[in-house]
Amino acid sequence: MISEAGEAAADDTLASIRSTVMRDSETLEGNSRVIQGYDFNQGVDYSEMIRSMITTGFQATNLGEAIEVVNDMLDWRLSDEPLVEGEDCSEEEKELSYRQSVRCKVFLGFTSNLVSSGVREMIRYLAEHNMVDVIVTTTGGIEEDLIKCLAHTYKGDFSLDGAMLRSKGLNRIGNLLVPNDNYCKFEDWIIPILDKMLDEQIAENILWTPSKLIARLGKEINNPSSYLYWAYKNNVPVFCPGLTDGSLGDMLYFHSFHKPGLIIDVVQDIRAMNGEAVHAKPRKTGMIILGGGIPKHHICNANMMRNGADYAVFINTAQEFDGSDSGARPDEAVSWGKIRGSAKTVKVHCDATIAFPLLVAETFAKKQQRSP
Repeated sequence: MISEAGEAAADDTLASIRSTVMRDSETLEGNSRVIQGYDFNQGVDYSEMIRSMITTGFQATNLGEAIEVVNDMLDWRLSDEPLVEGEDCSEEEKELSYRQSVRCKVFLGFTSNLVSSGVREMIRYLAEHNMVDVIVTTTGGIEEDLIKCLAHTYKGDFSLDGAMLRSKGLNRIGNLLVPNDNYCKFEDWIIPILDKMLDEQIAENILWTPSKLIARLGKEINNPSSYLYWAYKNNVPVFCPGLTDGSLGDMLYFHSFHKPGLIIDVVQDIRAMNGEAVHAKPRKTGMIILGGGIPKHHICNANMMRNGADYAVFINTAQEFDGSDSGARPDEAVSWGKIRGSAKTVKVHCDATIAFPLLVAETFAKKQQRSP
């Protein structure tokens, strides 16, 4: 038999263990959202299902937060900010009607693979309806848009054999297939344009930059399925700091033998791109960046010149643990002054072909439907 003293000691031990394991909880009621997914007993309501993601958990919650950040970005007006007595601003900036008209400047960045995919059509939608203010992409993000106006990209498979595809003149981008003929058509289309640009450079003393070249190509393609066409029509600047890193670079290389002398000044463009952020005041700035690499770095770097962006949404699958800029979370950009410490930010660890259509549906597209 256990003595009364032994029982008391056991009770004390148990109480000690329970107090260690079952610590008193800090209350979350009223301070945090309750986790709850979509109930299909309500029927199939895609908008409500997407809205429920924020309380689903994991990356669904991050996507829900990204939707909220983008909507905040799009809803912001200068009139939301209080006028500070003695603030250095013009008389126009003090007028309510003017302040209500001033919106956040939105920078959109994306990598070339997304233009190879069906995300191109969503980018075209944003450019067509003048919903973003500055676009930054890679060379593939330029040429793939133009090439798709000339020939199709096809569905393939991630497991297709590379040697077999090479023997058939087919190029694989993930599970997409691009025939070599597409690039031949692109060469036939673009070389005469480059010829004209060189003639204009000589005759009219035009200083070409990557963004001017891109605007010219958007004009020349004259095809409403192209986001570059709409960017040209709506005067949305499209920057591509690594212009030679793709098939377009190959075309410039070929052209230098065919008709040498065309000059494209990248320095003027870096000045123009940074200027989009530096001279944004009194506007806030927001960044939506799909993927990493050149677009992510240059958009963030441009906003560093104004002491950081006010909103940031990153969507990519890169990890931060190799120290890459592509994988860096928004907080790392805060340390560089690329994003303000007070900014609303989120990174969605997800393939952008899944996340971006859902984000556009609940932000840009929904607001477009509601506008008169």
